[in-house]
Amino acid sequence: MTHLLHLDSSARSRSFSRTLTALCAEAWRAAHPGAAYTYRDLVAGPVPPIGEAWTEICDHLLTHQITDIPRYAEAVTTPARRAAWATVEPLLAELVSADVVLIGAPMYNYSIPAALKAWIDQVTFPRMDLTGRAFVVASARGGSYQPGTPKEPFDHQERYLRDFFAGHYGVTDVTFVTTELTNARVDPVLDDLRERQDASHRAAVARVEALTTRFGGAVAGGAASLGSQTGDGTSLSTQAGDGASPGTQTGHGASLASLPGGAAIPSAALGGGA
Repeated sequence: MTHLLHLDSSARSRSFSRTLTALCAEAWRAAHPGAAYTYRDLVAGPVPPIGEAWTEICDHLLTHQITDIPRYAEAVTTPARRAAWATVEPLLAELVSADVVLIGAPMYNYSIPAALKAWIDQVTFPRMDLTGRAFVVASARGGSYQPGTPKEPFDHQERYLRDFFAGHYGVTDVTFVTTELTNARVDPVLDDLRERQDASHRAAVARVEALTTRFGGAVAGGAASLGSQTGDGTSLSTQAGDGASPGTQTGHGASLASLPGGAAIPSAALGGGA
């Protein structure tokens, strides 16, 4: 069955990245009524950092050359590992069962939020293969890190996620939709960039709509077909200049009414929130 896993990681309950993921999720669910849908707010329900027992599970998998995900539980052989696995198992099950993974990932300090990194650490194991899935990342940035801008070399957000999904999961069907210059809404020094920020946000919303119109024909055939519609590694980032009610896992078929942000939030109400 087609399944969307939707994650948000912005520390703000009303943010640009949450608005973009809500738009994506709403369109996807409209194209797939009755399909499986899981929502997890990584801020409202934070995932704990990995501990030593998690590393022991990884070591066991390497030592015994276990790469088949359903066999990971064979490494759970001690009380400490069982406690660690109790955190991992539901998160990993959600990820493995998804055809499309939608992630709200604002840029914080040139990288991704700690809440998202904690989730990534918990669900990632040696030589893991998630090919056949598609990842869509809705991003917001206080500045601009587009090719040719002064801060391009400091982008350890999109570059990191692309490298991670390809290197650890074998997934290259990754689409980014980005709104930039969000700090122009709160920083008087950036007042002259406010119109560019508005244009960036409008363009991001338009590109979400363009992407989601393909969901009906793309995702119905499985996650792998999404890349053929949007292009592997396609970036839908806007070309702008410098400067990203809490939900928990709601399960399959959850209502968008429970999501923070949402498509109805006007950009003017978002402040500088990524």
